[in-house]
Amino acid sequence: MHLRAEAILLSVRAHGEHGAIVRALTERDGLQPGYVRGGRSRALRPVLQPSNLILGEWRARTEEQLAGLTVELIHSRAPLFGEALPAAALQWATALTAATLPDAQPYPHLYSALDGVLSAIEAAPAARGWAVALVRYELLLLAELGFGLDLEQCAATGRSDDLAFVSPKSGIAVSRAGAAGYENRLLRLPSFLTEGGAAEWGDIVDGLRITGHFLERDLLTARGADVLAARARLVDRLKRAVA
Repeated sequence: MHLRAEAILLSVRAHGEHGAIVRALTERDGLQPGYVRGGRSRALRPVLQPSNLILGEWRARTEEQLAGLTVELIHSRAPLFGEALPAAALQWATALTAATLPDAQPYPHLYSALDGVLSAIEAAPAARGWAVALVRYELLLLAELGFGLDLEQCAATGRSDDLAFVSPKSGIAVSRAGAAGYENRLLRLPSFLTEGGAAEWGDIVDGLRITGHFLERDLLTARGADVLAARARLVDRLKRAVA
């Protein structure tokens, strides 16, 4: 096995006294794990930062063996980790992707979307510049892994107008008329998810509530405690930033 590709670095875990196991997302070959010799060294720690763009070279004698990985830094987002809110967003987006994608399966749309979210955070550290993109990325990830939401027509009436809620059980939109009497059992559907455009803070929080519910239920069940803690930190910092 020999692969050389640009990749978004997603996670780093110490292994042994000096090494690190890295998981990185490539555009054509999906998520690729690898062992970086000396990955905990002073020279490599700034390179092995989740959200960085790297050029990786993976080598293994067999497909089953964990590949050895050498890395070159293409673009660093490490300076953003000095700011609490952008840092929380980068940590969440990369941790979510690392925890949910299977190895070696190509997800080119997710690669492009994740790169776009990370670039948006970098370009505009204030949350208004990237929070909508983050919600849309979470929806795309759910869809790509087989848990997509149906936000195009009402589960109760079949109509596509005046959609205002989402069923937490089915993941299908519900119109105001269809939700009558059951509003408190449903998740509020912000208009930016069905009509596009910008969003107010309340809408962004509602969008995160929707995606958070389905991510926790469908993708982050047994192994998601640490990842969900990263999301809780992000949502808490978002709420404090706009309070």
